[in-house]
Amino acid sequence: MIQDRQTQAELFNLARAKLNSAVVGDILDTLGFVHQFLSPKIQPLSGQMMLVGTAMPVLEADAYALREDSAHNSLLKKPFGLMFEALDDLKTDEVYIASGSSPRYALWGELMATRAMHLGAAGAVLNGYSRDTHGVRRLGFPTFSYGSYAQDQGSRGKVLDYRIPIEIEGILVHPGDVVVGDVDGVVIVPKAVSEEVFRLALEKVNTENLVRIAIENGMSTVEAFERFGVM
Repeated sequence: MIQDRQTQAELFNLARAKLNSAVVGDILDTLGFVHQFLSPKIQPLSGQMMLVGTAMPVLEADAYALREDSAHNSLLKKPFGLMFEALDDLKTDEVYIASGSSPRYALWGELMATRAMHLGAAGAVLNGYSRDTHGVRRLGFPTFSYGSYAQDQGSRGKVLDYRIPIEIEGILVHPGDVVVGDVDGVVIVPKAVSEEVFRLALEKVNTENLVRIAIENGMSTVEAFERFGVM
């Protein structure tokens, strides 16, 4: 587990520069964490987007009115539920990662991305759609979703809670887990092993570079794997 905030920021910057979701996933496999990739339906809005940050999980749910004044649950009387509170609670290098509702409306948009950027957040991961795609791309804020769909959340869904564990198609996401995302997918690194995973992933990348040079110089893949143990 990464304890020091400055050390975490330095490590995340290094990871953004040198790592990718594939190598992080490979290391998780070797450590016995073999089901850590989110669904391939969740893709970046732009192929150049890359995120590394700690999870700030957000629990969504379907609703059927912007405000339901007769509800027993006071959150149903509140437009968007706790969405604004969750957004405003984002910290530096955190990832707004939301799940729980049906994919009938967008869970993220340009104004949310603008606020998240101001707070220093690392990105957003939605188990559903996002909207305002041109605006989010213009901001360059790393946003991963099912794709673009303009239908608004307002009359259809609410945030019930945040900074609690959530599940995305069988993958548990706890507050403080590390989220790594790029064009090849989004992988969740349990916070207890995050420092070890990054250390081993950086070592693997260095070894892969040696393998690449060897293959470019004519070495067979059989010999390369025997010598370096990486492919």
